Amino acid sequence: MKALDELVDLLTRLPGIGRKSALRVAWHLLKADESYAAALAERIVALKSSVHFCSLCGSYTEEDPCPVCSSPARDHSLICVVEQPQDVVTIEASREYRGLYHVLGGLISPLDGVGPEELHLAELESRLADGEVREVVVATNPTVEGDTTALYLKRALEATGVSVTRLATGIPVGGDLEYADRLTLARSFRGRVRL
Repeated sequence: MKALDELVDLLTRLPGIGRKSALRVAWHLLKADESYAAALAERIVALKSSVHFCSLCGSYTEEDPCPVCSSPARDHSLICVVEQPQDVVTIEASREYRGLYHVLGGLISPLDGVGPEELHLAELESRLADGEVREVVVATNPTVEGDTTALYLKRALEATGVSVTRLATGIPVGGDLEYADRLTLARSFRGRVRL
């Protein structure tokens, strides 16, 4: 069946979805009533049209600037640097961090052809220019690429006089922020150390 095969091919492009899982989803959609399938398709289209990047931090948002950047209750002297927008959601779930964010959009990875110029580092430096920010917390994953990016940030930001810290090692080496539990993240923020 051509329609089924095309849907399965599209579903296998999603992270963590292999051919068997894609087939299960496709069979489920075939059994579901038509209104469910239509609502799902509608929500996917709406997601792409209504969610965009915050012009200040680079996180996903429906309003610009995002609610975190526009909140007067947040600590504007503290910026947490993360790899991807989903890391903001993960850290927010810990309820431990009250500062702002900056999304790099990736990590330095010479083997993959990603250098500092491919990341949103210039935007971070311009956010530090007014002198309001006192500390930058580097919250990249504890991997080779995350550590490389953290060290690059430390060196790049030395001239600004801003304190550069890194999350403590409560997160396992090789792990992803996305999968860390709230308690581990909370302890990591409390135990962050100077780079």
